[in-house]
Amino acid sequence: MPRRWGLLFVLAFLLLASFTFGIPKGYAASGGKLIIINKANNRLAYYDNGRFIREFKVGTGRSNSLTPEGKFKIVNKIVNRPYYKGHIPGGDPRNPLGNRWLGLNARGTWGTTYAIHGNNNPSSIGGYVSSGCIRMYDNEVEWLFSQVPINTPVVITSSGKSFNTIAAANGYRVSGGAGTPAVPVITNGGILMKGSQGPAVMELQRKLTSLGYNTKGTDGIFGVNTENALRQFQKARSLTVDGIVGPATKKALGIK
Repeated sequence: MPRRWGLLFVLAFLLLASFTFGIPKGYAASGGKLIIINKANNRLAYYDNGRFIREFKVGTGRSNSLTPEGKFKIVNKIVNRPYYKGHIPGGDPRNPLGNRWLGLNARGTWGTTYAIHGNNNPSSIGGYVSSGCIRMYDNEVEWLFSQVPINTPVVITSSGKSFNTIAAANGYRVSGGAGTPAVPVITNGGILMKGSQGPAVMELQRKLTSLGYNTKGTDGIFGVNTENALRQFQKARSLTVDGIVGPATKKALGIK
C-alpha cells in the first residue's frame, strides 16, 4: 500500500473512532434508546434514536441508598413475573411486581434483584416506597417494555439538572423536549420548604415523626402535612414558625 494511502487509512480510522469510542457501550446497539431515572423528582425519561419521547412518574427506594445509582443496562425482560417471596403467581392481581419486569444488572446482579416494573398499588407511584426497584404504572411500563430491547442503557441518578443535561454528562447525545430542570432534592441553597422533594425531605419526615410530629407518611414530598408537623415542632422549640427548614430549624432537628 502506498504510504499516502496508509496515512489516509489511519486518518479515517481516527475520525471514525472520535464518533464511536466516546459513545457508551450498548447505546448504538440499542438504536439510540436510553432510559434515565432521576430520584430527585422520581421521574423517568425515555429516548429513542437519541431523541426524547416520553416522561413518566415512578416510585423508588424508601431510602436514598436502596435504589442504586450509576450506569446500567436492561439484561432481561419478563412478562408477568411471579412474586416468589410471597408465592404469588405472575398475572395475579395481588402481585406487587405488576405485569412487566425490565431487569437491570445493578450491583453485580443480573436482572433478578433490581428492575423497572409495574405495581398493584398505583398510589405508591411517585413516592419513595420500594426496596430498591423502580415502580411504574402497569399500563405505562407495558408500553415501555414494548419499546426497549435487551442491552438498553439505563442511567439512575439524583440530580437537579434536566434529563438532557444528565444524558450529556454520561456521554449520551440526545435532543428533544426533556430540557426542563428537575425539581431539586433541596432548594434555595439547602433550605427545605413546601414543594421540595427527595431523600432529604424523607429524612425530615422521619425525624419529625420520631419526635412525635405526624407528617402522615414518609414519601419524600414536602406537602401540607409535613409543613403542619414542622410548624408544630418550630412552635414547641420557640423557633420562627414559618414552615421552612433553614439553618436554625436544621440545628434543632439535628439534621444536616
